[in-house]
Amino acid sequence: MRSLSNLCLILILSIASQVSFAESSQEKGLRIAKEAEARNNGFIGDESDLEMVLIDAYGSKIVRKMKGRVLEVKDDGDKSLNIFLNPKDVKGTKMLTWSHKSEDDNQWLYLPSLKRVKKISSRNKSSSFMGSEFSYEDLGSQEIEKYKFNFLKDGKSANGEDVYIIERIPVDNSGYSKQVVQISKKHLNAVHVSYYDRKAELLKTAEMSGFTKYTVKGKDLWRATLIHMKNVQTKKESIFKWTNRKLGVNFKSSLFTKRSLKR
Repeated sequence: MRSLSNLCLILILSIASQVSFAESSQEKGLRIAKEAEARNNGFIGDESDLEMVLIDAYGSKIVRKMKGRVLEVKDDGDKSLNIFLNPKDVKGTKMLTWSHKSEDDNQWLYLPSLKRVKKISSRNKSSSFMGSEFSYEDLGSQEIEKYKFNFLKDGKSANGEDVYIIERIPVDNSGYSKQVVQISKKHLNAVHVSYYDRKAELLKTAEMSGFTKYTVKGKDLWRATLIHMKNVQTKKESIFKWTNRKLGVNFKSSLFTKRSLKR
């Protein structure tokens, strides 16, 4: 009888342990988001050539070339600078972003034709970036402090990759009511994002592909070489493509200031 009692006690403790350690969907979603953030930290600086392709509803294309730089900032969001190289009508235009973990991001656009720096206000973050399907918000902070998370399910990406599917809901000012994100179980990067507008209707989707591995101070980091954004409401599309990318670049912080935009 004692052995039977011991067995019952073990079963009860086992069940209680499982219940106590069971994660809610919110806890699991947040844990995955934190793991993804930790996996992708440590790049120091990111430098690349960028191509942005604008595709209208009829298939006509406009191609723009940029230089991109990103500075990793400890205990805050990153700083990024995009400089347009061509065509002529946008050459010299610069976009500077200081992202933050909880505060509104700071973003400035330098317009060479006017020789002045324009601050992007928080109410305009959902506006199109240079006529593309990417908004200023998309180019800003994706810090986990700015979202509530829900784990929805395990799944497969379009190319058959195992993914976590989580929902992230902005906690403050945003042009989106929510985003549904597929995160690769292999390298913990987003491989697909569905964006829902303020009416909770699907607005656009982003597909990330061409992931490449970089090693910085012994840590392997994966980055997409292409993001294809499709607006399902307007049928317009935009593509960001990275080439000649380098991680682990040591930038001077003075490159990422308002004063540097006019140089």
